[in-house]
Amino acid sequence: MSRMGDVLAGFHAAWEFASDSVLIRFERGIRTPKLLQALGERRVPLEAIAGVTLTPGKRGTVVLRAEPRPGADPLMDAAAGQLKEGCDPYRLVLPAEREMLAEYYADELRARLVDDGPAPTGPLVDPPKAPLQFKAYDGKASFDGAAVSFRWFWTGASSAKWKAGDKTFPVSELTGVEWRSPELFEGHLRLTPRGADADRPGQADQDPASVVFGLGYGPVHESLPFAASVLAAVRSASPAGAPPARRDPADIADRIRHLGELHQAGLVTDAEFTSKKAELLAEL
Repeated sequence: MSRMGDVLAGFHAAWEFASDSVLIRFERGIRTPKLLQALGERRVPLEAIAGVTLTPGKRGTVVLRAEPRPGADPLMDAAAGQLKEGCDPYRLVLPAEREMLAEYYADELRARLVDDGPAPTGPLVDPPKAPLQFKAYDGKASFDGAAVSFRWFWTGASSAKWKAGDKTFPVSELTGVEWRSPELFEGHLRLTPRGADADRPGQADQDPASVVFGLGYGPVHESLPFAASVLAAVRSASPAGAPPARRDPADIADRIRHLGELHQAGLVTDAEFTSKKAELLAEL
């Protein structure tokens, strides 16, 4: 950027511009969404940004947004388009009278982005750090950086989970993580163990490799950072250069169907729906 340390402050956050990155600091005020408070601050390298937009916002505001590249930020990859606008860490909302200043910084950022660069081979934005834990409806999930543990609650866990007993999954034995927002129907966090077979239960409440959410359980600001941290660890543990594991076609179909529900509900834009659907189809 033009000067090291330039700061653009908006509602709930401030962006500090450096020559190679943007440091995003989130406020801790009562009006700031809990997810942003939990994140605290994030340094986003410029190579992690695919594009920058400036659009009109609501009630006399403008919105500056950086579009993260797929694979660059485990948090956004885990969210898979399910975050509400107010919880998007890449949005900076400003008063409309600061539009010219915002346009200046948007142009500065665009001028420094690398077009059509190679896809990231690992996270470019640091994930939330372990240890992490949260309470789901049917159990407590913990992650120490090396393994995920589920300890079942007798008041919520299904008989299938009780029969399986408390579970621990080393990161080296996982190939993926699925997070479905607790603010949507059938919210859950579901792990994909290496070599998972076709007999795996279709419903998360019957699968010992998952925990389910519910009213007051697995809130976004706790379960999404957890999922992002696990996802980053899984990707780091994968052998270098190993081809990605092929997904079960039924699982892909289910995720596309769920994505369509989000699209119809207005929670995913046309562009996000098309992009994410293409990513899922590429995993077949």
